[in-house]
Amino acid sequence: MKSRVLIAFIVVVFIPVASYLIVDHYSKDAVNMPRRYFYDTVVVKKEKGREVNDTVWHKIRPFKLKNQFGKEVGLDDWGDKIIVVDFFFTSCPSVCPTLTRNMKRLQTAFKKTDTIVRFVSFSVDPERDSVPKLKAYGDKFQIDHDTWWMLTGDKKEIYDLAFNEFKASIASNGNIDTGFIHTEKLFLIDKDRVVRGWYNGLDSVHLDQVIKDVVLLNMERDKKRKRNLFRK
Repeated sequence: MKSRVLIAFIVVVFIPVASYLIVDHYSKDAVNMPRRYFYDTVVVKKEKGREVNDTVWHKIRPFKLKNQFGKEVGLDDWGDKIIVVDFFFTSCPSVCPTLTRNMKRLQTAFKKTDTIVRFVSFSVDPERDSVPKLKAYGDKFQIDHDTWWMLTGDKKEIYDLAFNEFKASIASNGNIDTGFIHTEKLFLIDKDRVVRGWYNGLDSVHLDQVIKDVVLLNMERDKKRKRNLFRK
């Protein structure tokens, strides 16, 4: 597992520039970019004298919850960072500790390039997971609190985000309790707050794929920035 993360880290550090140049030259179709999963609507607009369909992809709605320092925060507070998300609770004896350790491995893999990605863990037991409990849990796993939020707050709000924004039930093929979320899935969110992937957070192959997809989304983000600069 450690060797795979090390290899992935090398890819993160040394390959992105060359890969970006290739993608920029041959267009985004040259690689399999992480797909978008859900759209809100399709609008018709005119472009160069003809009508074209423009898909409006579903974006995670704004929200405010408390992090492990008691500060109210939301995804928008991290600007255009790529974000890896999971759902957990601190008293979980089975899936959650392994999921948290694997998220920590991902965080470590991006330690030298921590401007790229951020991590967010939503507590699905917010009534018991107080701010001090979240901080203690993060300390236990030696996470970097600067780039990883553990969030608590109103349970109804968190569950609405899980099911209606992140589509946790679909990601888990419907095998999820609506009364108490318990899923091993990791969710990948791009700079526009669009879901671009979900992964088995207990599977080392899936963890490798998360790292590769973060790199691709970062290239996509940089390419859009470049286009916007030329338009100005």
